Amino acid sequence: MMRLKAQLAMLLAIVLCLPGLAEDAPKTEAETFFGRHGALHVSGTGLADAAGAPVQLRGVSTHGLAWFPEFVNEGAFRTIRDDWGANAVRLAMYTCEAGGYMTDGDRDALEALIDKGVNLCGQLGMYAIIDWHILSDGDPHTHADAAEDFFRRMSARYADWPHVLYELCNEPNGKGVNWPVVRDYAERIIPVIRANAPEAVIICGTPDWSQDVDAVAADPIDDANTIYALHFYAASHRIALRARAKKALEAGTPVFVSEFNICDASGGGAIDEKSAAAWRELIGDYNLSYMAWSLSNADETAALIRADCPKTSDWTGDELSETGRWLRGMMREDGEKN
Repeated sequence: MMRLKAQLAMLLAIVLCLPGLAEDAPKTEAETFFGRHGALHVSGTGLADAAGAPVQLRGVSTHGLAWFPEFVNEGAFRTIRDDWGANAVRLAMYTCEAGGYMTDGDRDALEALIDKGVNLCGQLGMYAIIDWHILSDGDPHTHADAAEDFFRRMSARYADWPHVLYELCNEPNGKGVNWPVVRDYAERIIPVIRANAPEAVIICGTPDWSQDVDAVAADPIDDANTIYALHFYAASHRIALRARAKKALEAGTPVFVSEFNICDASGGGAIDEKSAAAWRELIGDYNLSYMAWSLSNADETAALIRADCPKTSDWTGDELSETGRWLRGMMREDGEKN
């Protein structure tokens, strides 16, 4: 009860008291998902709300912010909230690749897109995930100094915004990048966030492109509000990865599916509906939170919008890709349950 009172007081302060945030701060209307649930925390193998009730975040990840910035807009987020039943958006900021934060990207523009996305989610009563999207850089230590600076500033900026979650490293990968390596990186970055946002939910990637979630149980991070990323692409990842996921969950490891799709891991190829259905069953059995990849009209199977559709919001079913229609159906049905 004391925790709930403190969080309600914090929400009221955000709306009424903090200078300069009157228009942009998260709203607490009871009809929005955030308004009903407030600040989240890790509980058991998933998430719970301010009152301690289990919560499932379900939503979409942007594609790389530098590549599809036009999809970070109020209409897009409102459409996935009202038509799809989504309650969260993951803001994927590539660290490397073309336009990446650590390569040739415009850092100010990328951070402005993050700020826009966080504000939009707040206004719409949705949760926002700020994703430090490592991929080709593999080892999260590669740019750890920049990550530390980035998360220090982001957590200070959104310290009093309880709808914000932080994802430390999208998909650690490569030779020698095992769980001790990833944990060592996380144990450097987490205190930076905790100095500003002591109770925010933090998502930590796992080795082998966030598939080795079962490695966490033997030596988890000593932080009660850290949850571990599991990524899958249904046409590439089937029984073996589901078995590892179940092993982790049965060992009590908190798991968040912060990226997935129903095609193959390249983002292309055919949809594997049988594998997708099996993954959906596992997600339902354990009430896992999930973010579908990706909110874009990229010319690939994983894109949720058809490549020939120029619209950036208010999509009809015909304007969604086959993947988009399948995932919208999943979110709609899950939204009716909770």
